[in-house]
Amino acid sequence: MSFSKDVKKEIRDRLSKKSEDFTISQNADSIEPLSSLTEVFLRKGSVNDPGSSYHLEIVCDTEAEAAGVEALMREHGFNARNTRRKGKFVVYLKDRENIADFLGTVGAVGAMMEMENSLILKDMRNSLNRKVNFETANIEKTVSAYVRDMEAIRYIESHGGLKQMPAYLREMAQIRAEMPEDISLKALGEAMDPPLGKSGVNHRLRKIRDIADRLKEQHIQERI
Repeated sequence: MSFSKDVKKEIRDRLSKKSEDFTISQNADSIEPLSSLTEVFLRKGSVNDPGSSYHLEIVCDTEAEAAGVEALMREHGFNARNTRRKGKFVVYLKDRENIADFLGTVGAVGAMMEMENSLILKDMRNSLNRKVNFETANIEKTVSAYVRDMEAIRYIESHGGLKQMPAYLREMAQIRAEMPEDISLKALGEAMDPPLGKSGVNHRLRKIRDIADRLKEQHIQERI
């Protein structure tokens, strides 16, 4: 059974408990003027499984009927929209919270809870994915900076430039080379004596890279 049929069965079961003689006509041609959201949905509505997409719609035969349904939905606080499809007039909801509230309003409390659980699970997955993507980007950025710094340090060292650098830059180069590639600027600073803040570490590493760039430029000029 589809999610939409399950929803309607839940509504009918709930209504039948309130009134044993409750019946809903399945013949669209004999429909009386629609007066409640429950009637509207049971007779002409459908809702997608929240695991696939968020869509609830009421299919009407005439434009006037659709206007009445849309007005009824808006009276209940639902931001309904309308469109025309294959000669029919469709009033629909796309907002997931609107759809969950609608299901609760028409008596499909179980379906509403199922949908809300689906929303919570989807939000958790999205949040986790964002966190993983953020952390992955940070790791890639950190490793990229490490590679750039080590290339500079090794170039300076291979050309005898480390001994000519100020002591504070030599210390920075040594600690950078000794630490793991994924270490943060904060951790690098804490390894200094005395400890150094992130901006200070970044400033010194930039100076080291600048020295390497100047050495490279100098060697290029010497070859010309």
